[in-house]
Amino acid sequence: MLRSMYSGISGMSNFQKKLDVIGNNISNVNTYGFKKGRTTFKDVWSQQITGAAPRQVFKGGVNPKQAGLGVQLSAINNIHTQGSLQTTGRALDLSISGEGFFMVGKGENGTITDKKYTRSGNFYLDQNGHVVNSDGDYLIKAVPNPANPLTAILYIPVTIPPTAQNVSIGKDGTIGYTDQNGNNVVEGVIPLAKFSNPEGLEKSGSNAFVETANSGEPIYSWPGEDGTGTIVSGALEMSNVDLSEELTEMITAQRGFQANTRIISTSDEIMQEIANLRKF
Repeated sequence: MLRSMYSGISGMSNFQKKLDVIGNNISNVNTYGFKKGRTTFKDVWSQQITGAAPRQVFKGGVNPKQAGLGVQLSAINNIHTQGSLQTTGRALDLSISGEGFFMVGKGENGTITDKKYTRSGNFYLDQNGHVVNSDGDYLIKAVPNPANPLTAILYIPVTIPPTAQNVSIGKDGTIGYTDQNGNNVVEGVIPLAKFSNPEGLEKSGSNAFVETANSGEPIYSWPGEDGTGTIVSGALEMSNVDLSEELTEMITAQRGFQANTRIISTSDEIMQEIANLRKF
């Protein structure tokens, strides 16, 4: 009975974690660039009652007898499937069709700190003409390094002058505009970061991810090259949460939670009957 109680407790605890993940998915169903989470379970160590026995001359083999001790959390995965694109018609609303992440960060003079990676492309201009997200992090572009223009690349914030007109961002990440003299100017290229294991990235809030020991280091490429996607200007990527799927998973988790509470209450009733044997 004690084993069944502890199994029920482990089931309740882990189904609660599953409901936490589902609740977070549902609450972010309209969050741009959000990637849903998925909970998986695995069984706990099983107690050996009797071991397996080999076949004998006049007797067949015997399978082991084990009693499981419940369930434990196996993983909470980030699912990086493509979300649908919503057209906005705004030049600084950017989305990625395919793999890759925008790089955002803080810093200046070619030194970028606090690097983060995001699929949320709702960017704005600050008072200095820098392209930033809602947290004030700069959108990073790549330009040739003046000290070594043939081989080195410098990563700096995207800046668009207040006098710029007809701002456009191509699918290859090229940033262009028309200056006050009517000349076409190329501001730079927005690179995309790709990871060998994007599911190993850590969510840091504000629709951003940070590099971890298991994600691999970022590999920067021009959009459309080396397996990265292309940039779509005037559109935003919606959350990849499927509301009907999440509601179904919520019902499943709720029923699983209820079943585990029933295990505990049934075990308690049996133990009470055993404790009351002396009264008969």
